[in-house]
Parts: sequence; C-alpha cells; structure tokens
Amino acid sequence: MKVFARILSGRPRTLIALSLLTCLVGSGNRSLRAAAPDRPNFLLIIADDLCWRDLGFTGNRDVKTPNLDRLRTEGLYFRNMFSPATTCSPTRHALYTGLHCIRAGAYPNHTRVYAGTKSVFTYLKEAGYRVALQGKEHVGPKGSFPYERISANPDDFNAAKEFITRDPSQPWFLAFASHDPHSPWSRGPKGLHDPATLAIPPYLHDNALTRKLLADYYGEINKFDWQVGELMRLLDETQQAGNTLVLFISEQGSSFPYGGKWSVYDNGIRAAAVVRWPGKVKAGTSSDALVQYTDVVPTFLIAAGIDPAKIDTGCPDARGYRGFDGKSFLEILLGKSDHLWDYVFSQHTTVGITGYRQAYPIRAVRDLRYKYIRNLAPENTYEINGIHKDVLLESWKKDAEDDPRLAERIRWLYQRPAEELYDLQTDPFEMKNLAADSKYADIKARLSAQLDAWMAQQGDKGMETELKALSRQGAGREEGSEPNAKSAGSGAPAKKAKAKKKSP
Repeated sequence: MKVFARILSGRPRTLIALSLLTCLVGSGNRSLRAAAPDRPNFLLIIADDLCWRDLGFTGNRDVKTPNLDRLRTEGLYFRNMFSPATTCSPTRHALYTGLHCIRAGAYPNHTRVYAGTKSVFTYLKEAGYRVALQGKEHVGPKGSFPYERISANPDDFNAAKEFITRDPSQPWFLAFASHDPHSPWSRGPKGLHDPATLAIPPYLHDNALTRKLLADYYGEINKFDWQVGELMRLLDETQQAGNTLVLFISEQGSSFPYGGKWSVYDNGIRAAAVVRWPGKVKAGTSSDALVQYTDVVPTFLIAAGIDPAKIDTGCPDARGYRGFDGKSFLEILLGKSDHLWDYVFSQHTTVGITGYRQAYPIRAVRDLRYKYIRNLAPENTYEINGIHKDVLLESWKKDAEDDPRLAERIRWLYQRPAEELYDLQTDPFEMKNLAADSKYADIKARLSAQLDAWMAQQGDKGMETELKALSRQGAGREEGSEPNAKSAGSGAPAKKAKAKKKSP
C-alpha cells in the first residue's frame, strides 16, 4: 500500500479515488464481492464412467455405496441432471465452463476449448478463491483452466488436506476427479460382489463374462465410494463441512455395450447428482427439475457472490452472445423452485474416438417425458474400439448365433435409423422406437424444432462439424495456435471420416 500511495502522490484527489475504484471493480471479474463474508468452499466430486443407475440410492441393490448413500440423505438429489456429451473430455469441459461443447470447440473426446474461453477456475480465482484439481485432468488449454493440480493420485488425501487447510482465511474450490470406475475395472476390491448372484440390468445380455465384468465394475464403484467417504471425513476432521458446498456428479455412463458411454441414451447422458450444503440445502430432499452440467458454474458463482449475468465467458455463440449456456439452479437448492429448463440437449461425436471407422454424429433433445434422437449419418457404420472391438461384445455375438433377438440388439450397436423417439415414462431403457408412429408426430415435430434451434445457437452444422472434429483434439496445444471462435471447427476433414457405407 505504501508503494501504491507513492505512485499516486501528487495526483488530484478525484483521480486517486477513481484509480482506487478501478482497482476494486474493474479487474476482469474481480470486485468488492471478493470481500463478501461467509463465501462457501466448493468441493466438486466427479466419478469416471459411472452409470447413474449403478448406485445404492438410485436403486441398484447389488452395488455397495454406503458413503454416497449417506451423502444423498444429507443433501438434495437431482433426479434429472444431464450431461451435454457422451465422453469424458467434452463432459468435463462443459462442467467447468458452463458452455455446451460445440460452441466452446470441445466436442470430440481428448479435446480443448477455444483460446480465451474461461472456466470456473478462472472466475473463482479472480474472486480470491484458492482453486485446485486432484486426479484426472482431460481439459485444455491450460490458460483456460488455471488450477493448481495438487496431485495426480485421487487416493492422496494428504494432498487434499494440505490444500483445504493451507489458509483458513481464504475460501477454496477443489475439483476432485476420480479415475474410478473407468475400465478395465482392475482397481476395486475383489470378491466383494458374487457374479453368480448379481441382478443383470435388462439392457445387458446375461452371460458369464458379463457377470464377471459387472462384479469388477461394481467393485471399482465401491472404491470410488470409499474416496467419497474419505473426503467427507476430511471435511469433518478439519471442521469445514458446515461451510462447504459439496456436489457429487457421476459423469457419463459405463463402457458396457448399452451401459451408456458413447451414446445419448439416458444410460449415457443422465447423471446422478447430489448437493450437500449444511444450513442451506435441506437434507434428504430431491428435485425432478431438468438441469444440465452447464448449470453448475453459474450456480457456484452466485453462491460465491458473483453475478453470472455480468460474466464474459470468452467464447461467443453463433449469435455473438458471450454469456453462459447454463443458468443457476440455486433457487432449487434453497427450496424456492423446482423448475429450470423445459428441454436439455446432448451430442455425440464419433470422429476422433479410438478405432472409429466412419463419422456417426448423434444429437438429442429431451423433456421430462420424451427424447428425440437424430442420427445424422444412418447410412454409415458406427464402430469404435470401446464397444465394437471388445471381448465382451464378441462373447455376445457368439451367443447371438442361436438368439435372433440378441442378434438384432447387437445390430443396433452398429446402425440406427435417422430418427428415434422414446417415451421415457413407459420405456425407461429406450428399447421401443416411436419415431415412425403417427400418434407421436406432433411430439416428434416439437422436439425436432427445439433441436434445430439449439444446433443453430451452438454453430453446429451437423456432418460438417463432425468431420472437423480432429482439429479440436489435443488439449496440450499452445493457445497461440488456436483458431478464434468465429472459425469454430475449422480444419480439413479426416480421410477416415468419409461417409462411405460399410456393413457391420
């Protein structure tokens, strides 16, 4: 302050006052709000390839998740939280930026946002928070995500403890990004689940290999549950539970065929989400409101005393709008509302996924009851390593030699019609396509129009956007080599992605 006073000495008092005011309110998103009392800490807990159905509190009676089940009793459960993407990297970019994936440039897997795009780490750091990430990164470029990576190991709770206790006077934000239960499901406790006694979900084929892998997957969910328990113990031990907003989110679905990952079915884009915030969020409550990952950042900002409406995200949409795609669900957390969106949206990009053969872009829109899916290249073959070149699917194919229904189900994994429509109320596993049923023509038309409008807002040109996906991969690129937002998705189409029909 003495140095600052010397710099200003000799200037008119009005100029000095204006200079001080500028320092306080004009530095990006930094302002007097940074001095606001009682700002909460934020702990964001992210699973890795966890299907929302595979938790005790969501109805799975085989998997053992005592800590997550307890967290659900202590907070608010969002029954209808959705991801705007089907793979890890775009999902996390949307979660951290509050922007949908194509608009931000982060739509294939192993991707990055456009240079200049900001994230929750940016906003909270500018507002005086200490910000960090532990575990899985999968985002870039670094300039858009200015966190301290306190440890690559999610099991290192000493690192987490050091971070949250480093400066008691400073609020903190920690993204705890687990590696569990991502395949190959080798890290969980063995023998915890007996394959022979498991109830096999109706979307999976029941054979010995399915049962073994399901038991391994459930074991790794149990390991993740242990991590959650350790984090909650750490908050109690450091006496920070009372002023910490905890959000658990299950990411996208598992990598089983029809387990959800790489698909816009509910197994892939619906997420289990629980918020615990003592004294603010009523314990044991739930909400049926439609919410999306893009809503998390605006919610955290308002809770921290920051107005999301005044934020420039650094990434304009197709209309030139520079605000968030998401909006705050704080009113839902506080019990003042149970509605946020009428529709939620999602997209899947095949180009760039390991082992892809052809472009197979998929878009989806959902309301509380119905989902409309558009397959933009139904004449192509959908094939990637994770689903189609896996030993589990090979075992299913062998069983399908004597099972026509299973054979048809497997065929669906490779090719689907141009349009799909599902009544989630009567068909929660999305097995009966109603798109060709004239009784649902008005519903299909309504949802299709909503999807068109969303794609236009995002600058999504369908197959053209899909074929440029490789230009959006490589999170480690330097920001100076980035295209600007106006050239979203620019780049030469990959030779692999040519639309040429092949049989499965």
